[in-house]
Amino acid sequence: MFVRLLAALGLGAAPLVAQKPPPPPLPVPLVLRAARVIDGRGGVMTNVDILVRDGRIARIAPRGPIPPGARLVDLGGRAVLPGLIDAHVHPTWYFNRQGRLHTRDDGEGPAELMLAAAANAYAMLRAGFTTVQSLGAPEDAALRDWIAARGLPGPRILTSLDPLTERSGGPDSLRVLVRRHKERGADVIKLFASASIREGGAQTMTDAQLQAACGEAKAVGLRAVVHAHSAEAVRAATMAGCTEVEHGLFVTQEVLDLMAARGTSFDPQCGLVFHNYLDNRAKYEGLGNYTEAGFAAMARAVPLANTVLRRSLATPGLKVLYGTDAVAGAHGRNAEDLVCRVAEAGDAPMQALVAATSLNAAALGLGDRIGTIAPGYDADVIAVDGDPTADITAVRRVSFVMIGGRIVRDDGTPP
Repeated sequence: MFVRLLAALGLGAAPLVAQKPPPPPLPVPLVLRAARVIDGRGGVMTNVDILVRDGRIARIAPRGPIPPGARLVDLGGRAVLPGLIDAHVHPTWYFNRQGRLHTRDDGEGPAELMLAAAANAYAMLRAGFTTVQSLGAPEDAALRDWIAARGLPGPRILTSLDPLTERSGGPDSLRVLVRRHKERGADVIKLFASASIREGGAQTMTDAQLQAACGEAKAVGLRAVVHAHSAEAVRAATMAGCTEVEHGLFVTQEVLDLMAARGTSFDPQCGLVFHNYLDNRAKYEGLGNYTEAGFAAMARAVPLANTVLRRSLATPGLKVLYGTDAVAGAHGRNAEDLVCRVAEAGDAPMQALVAATSLNAAALGLGDRIGTIAPGYDADVIAVDGDPTADITAVRRVSFVMIGGRIVRDDGTPP
């Protein structure tokens, strides 16, 4: 669908007579000169030069002479970090021409959807998020691939394609669907194991369904990420060997301890998703379960989410990831949950930054490539005005973004 759209715009059609393109120019090595580098693992370096060659970090050394043929990019006094990672986004969610949440029957077609998704992806990249996990929509695959290989600006995307639910079939059917998702290019499997928070969050998938889906995902080399709110649903996902649990708004300490013991990652949200819904109520209200009762439930969720996040952060051994559940209205504001996590849930700024970089990278299976500023890693590098370890609101002031060694934003050094 996305390919047809780009072809219609003259961006995807191949010429009738193939011509051999000229060889691409060799990339010029870059030296990022940084006064302060937060490495993504909890460490800090000062007054260093980061040599970037062929899209990767080749060397980090004290400031010195620039290697022959390299170009200097002086980041001044800005704080430098690895590109941020959001483990839960929905780039195909957008507001239509009527200022309402896009639905399949509102008169807007695949062209509008893909253009909106591309704009959302670009907004997240400019905000410093160089990798996101979309959970998920079928259109994500084309968006992911055009960003990765066809020059569309956006973050690295991992996608689940469409999610599986209790209505997807019994255990045998779910095993087949997991295999089909992998064949279609899914990077991860998404399961809805409970109802929405607007509907109370009770468990919906059976224990047998979860065991089948998560077991098959593991067998074919994919992670399984589970939407679960109730303690029963979170427990069932954990016992089924699922990789990661999202939300967990009604989770108990007993289940948090179980997740830690079994190595299940937890991705609770702080406040962005709920405030985004409430602030944009008129754009959602009346669609599906976006009712008066649904909005009341989301308002009650705000303090509850902070409590759950505090308890999860205090649970020894529990891997607490960073994901915002960014939907229509929230793309590009993904860093707000870092601010919320520190200001409202009591997290330490450095710990919050580690969650959004190296911890998330490891959880996504990319811990040897991204999430850290170190030699051998992909050159996903951002800079912010201020020091986020002292003032977490600095993450709102991204002024430099590099992904894979390519600069996509540089506002210059502030006076």
